[in-house]
Amino acid sequence: MKVFNSMTRKKEEFVPITPGEVKMYCCGPTVYNFIHVGNARPIIIFDVLRRYFEYRGYKVTFAQNFTDVDDKIIRRANEEGISSAEVAEKYIEEYFKDAHALGVRNATIHPKATENMDTIIELVQALVDKGYAYESGGDVYYRTKKFSHYGCLSHQPLEELEAGARIDVNEQKEDPMDFALWKAAKPGEPAWDSPWGQGRPGWHIECSAMSNRYLGKTMDIHCGGQDLQFPHHENEIAQSEAANGCKFVNYWMHNGFLNIDNKKMSKSEGNFFTVRDAAAVYGYEPIRFFMLSAHYRSPLNYSKESLEQAQAALQRLYTAAENLEFLSKNGREGGLTADETAVVNTFDGYRQRFDEAMDDDLNTADAIGVLFELVRAVNTAVEGAPTKEFAAACLAMVKEFTDVLGLLYQKQEADGELEAKVEALIADRAAAKKAKNYTEADRIRDELKAMGIEIMDTPQGVKWKKV
Repeated sequence: MKVFNSMTRKKEEFVPITPGEVKMYCCGPTVYNFIHVGNARPIIIFDVLRRYFEYRGYKVTFAQNFTDVDDKIIRRANEEGISSAEVAEKYIEEYFKDAHALGVRNATIHPKATENMDTIIELVQALVDKGYAYESGGDVYYRTKKFSHYGCLSHQPLEELEAGARIDVNEQKEDPMDFALWKAAKPGEPAWDSPWGQGRPGWHIECSAMSNRYLGKTMDIHCGGQDLQFPHHENEIAQSEAANGCKFVNYWMHNGFLNIDNKKMSKSEGNFFTVRDAAAVYGYEPIRFFMLSAHYRSPLNYSKESLEQAQAALQRLYTAAENLEFLSKNGREGGLTADETAVVNTFDGYRQRFDEAMDDDLNTADAIGVLFELVRAVNTAVEGAPTKEFAAACLAMVKEFTDVLGLLYQKQEADGELEAKVEALIADRAAAKKAKNYTEADRIRDELKAMGIEIMDTPQGVKWKKV
């Protein structure tokens, strides 16, 4: 597999530190609000990266943090009249609701800043001891210019970064580009004891401390949105490599920006949408499909048309899968025919092309193209009277690809009571038709329709679904 490494700006063969294992870290949300559609892109993309590694047989340790103490959280706590801890827990819970509805699996580890304070303080102290950090007025700052490789991820020298940065005037700093590792406590804010007095961590130090604790001093992959390259990831490199004296990350992966109707998403533009807002209109799974429909490094434009196209594409997949599932239960007996065996023998070719797309820097757009080619082929192949075994083999092949992409997870299974009632009515309708009581048969069809059940008469029997 090749991945585009943001550090070297080229595709590189992925070679894990430990054969057969992958350690990866993704920056998670600052939990003061519902996640927005821009947040959803890295969450979905790197969930698929993790799924694909597992599909290829790797053991994956995936850490995604929560920043649960921050200026924004404190402001939200003041607005809502509750504690910062209550705000954080509230929006962590809401995050998981949205993430699960997007088909995103929990990370192996979801560390929180507030639960790793000792680790954070130890790392800050190590930087102070090595001369990379200094205390000033209860704050602790990182000496940016002492780290000779600063700017290596941004590919800009420190002088250019300094010229382009918006820097707060702060007389406590030795240099304007120095950044906070520890912030002295202010009245009414949450605070922890430290060698420099009560305070709380800066944003950048959290990820360095938690990745070091849970994944080790050097990890395979660190991923996140393109907006995090500078200053957040740049600062993580400076902190971690100065403290540990070794390489921090082997491969950096960053997804491209999400625009809304070809404009940058912004509250001032009035085009800011939470995932929950969008899901109320289009559903969660179309959002996931949309995010995977373009290469993850490309800019992606969110629009009404693009979400409607995602809905339509997903419906084609669901229709195919539901038909194959029905045929795998109601098809002919007797084992694969020669023609069916010939079709099954083509599956390795689809699998090879799917894997080649995903191996090429996680090209989900091309992988989805292979999936739809497969679906068109099996739709044609099961026309007529396929065997159960053939339909089951086709369904398994489709599901192999959709499981890697995390699609087709929203199927609403009928509860047992409803299923029993529907099957009983279908049996009554069949009996009425056999007795040539077509009035009763039509009445039962209308009753099912009123229940939200659509039935279809096929050579293999009656198919039904909720609509």
